[in-house]
Amino acid sequence: MLIIIDKELNTVKFTKYEQETIINFNAGEKDASIYTRDKAVMRQLDALVIAFPDMYRLDKVTEYDKCYLVDKKCITYRKPRRLSDEQRTKARMRMQRINGK
Repeated sequence: MLIIIDKELNTVKFTKYEQETIINFNAGEKDASIYTRDKAVMRQLDALVIAFPDMYRLDKVTEYDKCYLVDKKCITYRKPRRLSDEQRTKARMRMQRINGK
């Protein structure tokens, strides 16, 4: 991470090439805030803002980043997906059939 510090203005600026996403929420509030500089995440969240305006809202926009407000219920935690050897074999065979056509 490269940070540029402007001593005259006493501000910290991140480079435009840095891509990060930060999700903040606490137990006392209904909404979570999502700050991102990642263009792919911005595209996904912009699509959600259009599709679900009651749950996703665009809060702030700058030249390089955006901040969204999201209903905290939309933030989830999931276990990693684990496939058995049988499931892997079946998936491999399905892909071989699809690629063979």
